[in-house]
Amino acid sequence: MSPRSRWSDLERPPLNAAALRTALVREGGPYTGLTVTESTGSTNADLRAAARAGTAPAGTVLVAEEQTSGRGRLGRGWSAPPRSGLFFSVLLAPGPAVPAARWGWLPLLAGVAAATALSRTAGVDTALKWPNDLLVTVDGEERKFGGILAERTAGRDGDPAVVLGIGLNVSLRAEELPVPHAGSLRLAGAPVLDRDPLLRAVLRSLADWYTRWADSGGDPAASGLDAAYAAGCATLGRQVRAELPGGAELHGEAAAIDGDGRIVVVTGDGTRHPLAAADIVHLRAT
Repeated sequence: MSPRSRWSDLERPPLNAAALRTALVREGGPYTGLTVTESTGSTNADLRAAARAGTAPAGTVLVAEEQTSGRGRLGRGWSAPPRSGLFFSVLLAPGPAVPAARWGWLPLLAGVAAATALSRTAGVDTALKWPNDLLVTVDGEERKFGGILAERTAGRDGDPAVVLGIGLNVSLRAEELPVPHAGSLRLAGAPVLDRDPLLRAVLRSLADWYTRWADSGGDPAASGLDAAYAAGCATLGRQVRAELPGGAELHGEAAAIDGDGRIVVVTGDGTRHPLAAADIVHLRAT
C-alpha cells in the first residue's frame, strides 16, 4: 500500500464527503456546496481564487485532508500530518445589511462556534484566546490546538466577501506537534476523535451563529455574540503582554472586548488601550 494512500493510517480514516454534503448542504441553507480535497497548499488561498473566478458562491465549504502551506495570523505557518485534523474554509458574504465595520467580529464568531461545538461533541473543555486561537488543557498547561484566519476578498462581480479559514488539531500525537507547546484534542484526552461528527458539529454551530449575527445586522450585543465570546475567553481578566505591529509592547490586564471586537488592555497607570491588531501573550501569575 502506498504511504500516500487515503487508508494508510487506519486510525485516521478519510472524511466521508458524500455524507457531509448530505448532512450540511440543502436548498435554502447556509451552505451551498462542500468539497473535500486530498491535499492542497491552503484552503483559504484556493477559495479566494475560486471566489474571484466566480466558481464559488457564498456558502461554499472547502475541506482539505492535508494542507502543505496553511497560514495563521501574522503569516505564521500551520502544518499537520494528513487526516490528523480539520482544515477548512468557508466563503461568507454578509451583504449590505451588515456594516463592514462589524465584519471584524467574524473570526471571534468562528471561535465561539468552534469552541462550543467541540466542547459538546468532542467532550473536552475548550477556551478562546483573543482574537482567534482555540485552547485546550494538556498536562495542566494551556495549549493552542486551533486557529482562525479571516481574509476579505471579492467575487467575480466585485461584491465583498470573507473567506473564513479554520484549522484544528484533532489526533496529533506529542511527537507530531509542529511546536512543543501546541496541543490537540487527543492530547487533551478527548473521548471523541472521529472527524466527521466533529466537522458537522462545527459547521452547524458556525451556521447558527452566523445566521443569528447576520440577522441582527452584525450587532454583537443583539446577537448575543459578545456575551458568548466573553464567557469563553481565557484572555479576559489575565495579565498579558500585547506585542504590537512595529515591535512595541504593552503590559497590563486584558479588561474587556469592546463593541468592535477589540481587546482593551489596561496598563499600570489606568490607561485603557483598545487594540485591533496585536499578538497577545498570557502571562503567568507571580
